[in-house]
Amino acid sequence: MMLIQIGLVRLINKINILIPAAGKGSRSKLDYPKTLFKINNKSILERIIRNTSFLNSNISIIASPHGKKVIFDFLKKKKIKSEILIQKKPHGMGDAILHFKESKFFKNTNDLLLIWGDVPYIKKSTFKKLINFHYNNQNTLSMLSIFVNNPYTLIKRNKFNKIKEVIETKNLKKKYKYGEREIGAFVVNKKIIFKFLNKKYMTSNKNKEHGFLYLVKILVKNNYKVESLLIDDVKESKSLNYINDIK
Repeated sequence: MMLIQIGLVRLINKINILIPAAGKGSRSKLDYPKTLFKINNKSILERIIRNTSFLNSNISIIASPHGKKVIFDFLKKKKIKSEILIQKKPHGMGDAILHFKESKFFKNTNDLLLIWGDVPYIKKSTFKKLINFHYNNQNTLSMLSIFVNNPYTLIKRNKFNKIKEVIETKNLKKKYKYGEREIGAFVVNKKIIFKFLNKKYMTSNKNKEHGFLYLVKILVKNNYKVESLLIDDVKESKSLNYINDIK
């Protein structure tokens, strides 16, 4: 078991930081990867990397063919050591994560700190709390969550208040005015999630994308422990889809 104390990191197992960042930023009308969008002169990607630097871990970034060079140039300029893996076509977050199998770090990685490449405001202290929460509770998958109006994703629980699934609400006829949503940061057991992260386990998907969140339901059905760490800072939950989203 890996033990981490806030302010003092003691790694027993190996954890890798994985940042899917292949988004083109088309909805935000950017002509470069949205993970490089700057807020107060610091890109989202740099914010994520700096706020997880306490781990002193390997970093893997999933980029598109279009975004590879500009992300590489950014990393070189900032003197950030990271590998870049290529998702050739935008087939969804699950497909992006599967590219980690191509990583030079894959074999020796036990766990992943998985962070969507468009979430700029998650604090270092929050990442530390999430990792503590994950290992102290011996979870297979842990996520950050928050209660918000009109949740884009929705964490559904059973009568015992245990997580049973996470759904995307955009394609649902029923609209949820308020609910608990994940915010794009997870700690996961690599071996177990790659066992189930496969298109054959997917529920119906009208967009024919290989998503990621369906995995929660699969893990729960197979008696793996999935929990969320609730935060209350709305700013931390913001992500970049449209420019106004992160103001």
